[in-house]
Amino acid sequence: MELGIYTFGDLTPDPHTGRTPSAQERYAEILDAAQLADEAGLDVLGVGEHHRPDIPISSPAVVLAAVATATRRIRLTSAVTILSTLDPVRVFQDFATVDLLSGGRAEIIAGRGAFTESFPLFGHDMADYDALFAEKLDLLLALDEGEPVTWRGRFRPPLDGAQVSPRATRKLPIWLGVGGTPESAQRAGNLGLPLILANIMQPPAKFTGQIADYRRRHAEGGHDARSRRVAVATHLHVAKDSQTALDEFYPYYRAYFREHAPRANLAADTPRDVYEARAATAGPIFVGSPQQIVDKLMLERELFGLDRFLAQVDLGGLPYSMVARTIELLANEVLPAVKDQPSVTVTS
Repeated sequence: MELGIYTFGDLTPDPHTGRTPSAQERYAEILDAAQLADEAGLDVLGVGEHHRPDIPISSPAVVLAAVATATRRIRLTSAVTILSTLDPVRVFQDFATVDLLSGGRAEIIAGRGAFTESFPLFGHDMADYDALFAEKLDLLLALDEGEPVTWRGRFRPPLDGAQVSPRATRKLPIWLGVGGTPESAQRAGNLGLPLILANIMQPPAKFTGQIADYRRRHAEGGHDARSRRVAVATHLHVAKDSQTALDEFYPYYRAYFREHAPRANLAADTPRDVYEARAATAGPIFVGSPQQIVDKLMLERELFGLDRFLAQVDLGGLPYSMVARTIELLANEVLPAVKDQPSVTVTS
């Protein structure tokens, strides 16, 4: 199993001091965290895309290009690329550039995103939400196959024998990011793409049927079994013991949802009992000692046949010292316990 971290670079007032970091400070912290994760041996770094002032990373590829020059081995991915409102040609060019700068470490997680600010910003109609994504994903996959590219669609001009450069060092790994809807998992299986489930709210067991359906569709489609991969992304905080982890993370977790919830029904205060239920064994988030994190990873491995796990560890105004400690504990105490665990085939 691969283990990595991801970030949205959120600007959240520290719940203890009230101070809000600047975007420049957060970018510097992300670069420091990436270097630390690379040196410590984590497998993947993901950078999310948003288009709002409180979450200031609008171009993951630009941030990842900076990270590429400061790291040596960690794989670099978006988390996610909001493909519905972007030009797939430009997306491919940007990540091919990151791939060349990093020596072949770039990946893309394509998704529709939980936030919708990019639709009016780039002149797209929310009524075309799914149609835009389906068409642009089709073009991105065609671009990744090679050139010249001939393509026709509804939302952008056609391509006729187009030469698209630069080319990556190899075919870019493109994952499909899903939020738990059955149709999204089915699309990943039908297309033969690896799937990553972002789940910060629901009991993981709720999604076992969808992941099994994904694997079945992928296999029945005759796709390369090497691309039949499943990842999970969620919030994580680790400390020396469970109580310390729960107590110190809660104010930051609560602040994160208060400041950045994408929908009105999530913006209300997060009570402690709700938080602890989410952090419990059957809940979606990972909060506890290193052994508790390992144990919960093994449970989700059994549920999903997990190949990769990505943890958002720097949310809610957490001081960088805590973020760095989490990265070190993940690398030194969690990763060795899960690294050589093979995937589990889930059939139902």
